[in-house]
Amino acid sequence: MSKKILVVDDEQSILTLLQYNLEKAGYLVQTAMDGEAGIQSCIADEPDLIVLDLMLPKMDGLEVCKELRQRKIMVPILMLTAKDDEFDKVLGLELGADDYMTKPFSPREVVARVKAILRRSSHTHQEVEQKEPDEPEQMIIGDLKVLPEHYEAYYVNERLDLTPKEFELLVYLAKHKGRVLTRDQLLSAVWDYDFAGDTRIVDVHISHLREKIERNTKKPLYIKTIRGLGYKLEEPKMDE
Repeated sequence: MSKKILVVDDEQSILTLLQYNLEKAGYLVQTAMDGEAGIQSCIADEPDLIVLDLMLPKMDGLEVCKELRQRKIMVPILMLTAKDDEFDKVLGLELGADDYMTKPFSPREVVARVKAILRRSSHTHQEVEQKEPDEPEQMIIGDLKVLPEHYEAYYVNERLDLTPKEFELLVYLAKHKGRVLTRDQLLSAVWDYDFAGDTRIVDVHISHLREKIERNTKKPLYIKTIRGLGYKLEEPKMDE
């Protein structure tokens, strides 16, 4: 069955261009031209991915992203922004977007990015269904419990509300507990494509994970920064 894509943008020319190219790539495409209509369409049509413009009438992309995550709608979101503004990009990721692209962009690049996000999401669920016999059903690290086959994670017995990318990142870190993983390794493994050296998306998601599993984000016990290299998830040393 073809995947459903919801494109939310207030420029008709961009909607038409993206709809044509995404449909040509085999996707079913719904469109909306403002934030409120985008939320309504997402609830009604349950798309597999949303391409969401930042600057929208009624509700901007950041508000839409925040509203969907508050409703526990964890569909992957690719955010589009005409601004080359670091604050907007980082804030979008903090509010639950999985990825972002800056205008102008080529339709081919958008289609490639959509394919990569959906491919990674599909692989994650296939891994759940086709779990290797020797793969643990759960990974316990201190007060953190990760259940890959159930797509759930808990901290001090409280279920964590994680976006798809946050969960995939946590699972990958947990599977490689104790190993130093570079930002490029994490980018390739979790986002499944070359981000042209832009590893800030990894840093933002690491920061967001820390907010959910660390008692003190300035002195993390679980996800350690290895200066000049990357990150490592390890058993907490409570005497630190």
